[in-house]
Amino acid sequence: MTTTTRGSGIGGISGRLIVAVIVALVAVVGYFGATQINPVTQEKQHVAMSPEQEIALGKQAAPEMEQQFGGLSQDQALQAKVNELGSALVKNSDAAKSPYQYQFHVLADQKTINAFALPGGQVFVTEGLLKLLQTDGELAGVLSHEIFHVVGRHSAEQAARAQLSEGLTGAAVMATYDPNNPASANSAQVAQLIGQMVNMSYGRDDELESDNQGVHYMAQAGYDPRAMVSVMQKLEQASQGQQPPEFFSTHPNPERRIEKIQEEIGKEFPNGVPDNLKK
Repeated sequence: MTTTTRGSGIGGISGRLIVAVIVALVAVVGYFGATQINPVTQEKQHVAMSPEQEIALGKQAAPEMEQQFGGLSQDQALQAKVNELGSALVKNSDAAKSPYQYQFHVLADQKTINAFALPGGQVFVTEGLLKLLQTDGELAGVLSHEIFHVVGRHSAEQAARAQLSEGLTGAAVMATYDPNNPASANSAQVAQLIGQMVNMSYGRDDELESDNQGVHYMAQAGYDPRAMVSVMQKLEQASQGQQPPEFFSTHPNPERRIEKIQEEIGKEFPNGVPDNLKK
């Protein structure tokens, strides 16, 4: 009787391992098999969605995002300003080469300091963040950063990575978790944590890339990219030391971002930033 139970347990483990390997292979093949060339950056990216799907997804999600931040702002003048400046940034930068339909929205939330972009061109900024900004250049810095999230197809990449992570995490859990051994749950939790950390690290890379490309978009549209440094300094002050450790955050801390932005400005203007750029 004992021998039979053991044989059943070994067979169960082997079966789980086989299924886990198949699940992992499907996830990996699916991820690396879905590649597209970004028409603006010419980067080869692992994405499964088409630009049309991104646009549709962004438009579908926009009303829900608006609701989460108190709806759209009732300040029509502020909305018009953000829309005009955002549209000018797209028109006068490489973002114009992308196939997306950009729309810029001001959210009524005055307490939350945030800006974000949905796939396909839906860009949002809260009144709370706008209250911190004092110049058109600072607003241009925020919007340029968000515009490149769209151009860089970061949401589509994130979705593909999430599918890969879920597949590999599921395979790892399946291979390591034994329902007859509660202690194995610890290894399953570790596998899930690793999957989360993989996605977080990529998020930080996306943020830094958007900062760098935002510098170029600002310069192309005639704005002084040093205004982006000013934005980061204000965000740092607003955080009042509450910023979580960089390793566990999807956004690098402001000090790290300022350093990288200044490096990129130096590359963009090796002889110094011209005086005729809009501040």
